[in-house]
Amino acid sequence: MLIATMLIATSFPVVAAIADGLDALVLTFLRFLIAAVLFLPIVILKYGLTLPGLRDLARYAAISACMVGFFWCMFEALRTTTALNTGALFTFIPSIAALVSAVLLKDRLDRKKLIALVLGSVGALWVVFRGDPSRLLGLELNHGDLIFFLGCIFFGFYTPLVKFFHKGEAMPVMTFWTLATGALWLFLLSIPRLIEIDWPAIEPKVYLGTAYLAIFTTLITFFLTQYSTVRLGPTRVMAYSYMNPALVLALTWALGQTPPSLMILPGVFIVLGATVVLQGWLRLGGRSST
Repeated sequence: MLIATMLIATSFPVVAAIADGLDALVLTFLRFLIAAVLFLPIVILKYGLTLPGLRDLARYAAISACMVGFFWCMFEALRTTTALNTGALFTFIPSIAALVSAVLLKDRLDRKKLIALVLGSVGALWVVFRGDPSRLLGLELNHGDLIFFLGCIFFGFYTPLVKFFHKGEAMPVMTFWTLATGALWLFLLSIPRLIEIDWPAIEPKVYLGTAYLAIFTTLITFFLTQYSTVRLGPTRVMAYSYMNPALVLALTWALGQTPPSLMILPGVFIVLGATVVLQGWLRLGGRSST
């Protein structure tokens, strides 16, 4: 999950760089399609390829619908909002996942776990707003932020559904069919736009960015997240997303932007503490299976 979280953090600057170069729905379709095509030989060689029944396809389609919804909302939102705003809204995802898990999986959501979730959100917000309360108070939400928050709700359902719908099949098989059904969803939604696009006119950086997103922040992170969800539980997996704002800041600094202020360090420590608690390494959250 540490590897997956670091890869996910790289998706934000990449998406921001290419969001205006191609329709959001088409870009997300290409992302899923490339990932599914690249994963197909691995699944065939190791497990063979048997077409799932309708009930199994419905399971995979429900999981992929959550990620399709999130990615589309992220691309669409970044046209009209900022990385700062999306980073702030992203901190709600672990809490959403915990609430869904409590209802869907009957995971225990006790007071100590709630405190850890709140602290994680506080720490992540501290990092997002650089430890400056005036930035938080001056936050202006717009139409793009509402779209992205809807995407966060989709993402919050993702890991609980992975655990709920996993029926013992090999995780690469589940990952492939999640990607394949996601690509199908997106193809059906984007048919009119696929026809209208002037493909030769698209900048090479858009193709390169799409390939990077497909391989590293879709194919690899899908597999790692689904593998970890079955073993750690949705809440513990989603807790890693608290680290995203700090990782995004570190990445943008490495790419040459202004280095982050030392004022963010308290937020980083709060995030790390909350993540450790939610992993069950400190016995404050009750059962480690959640």
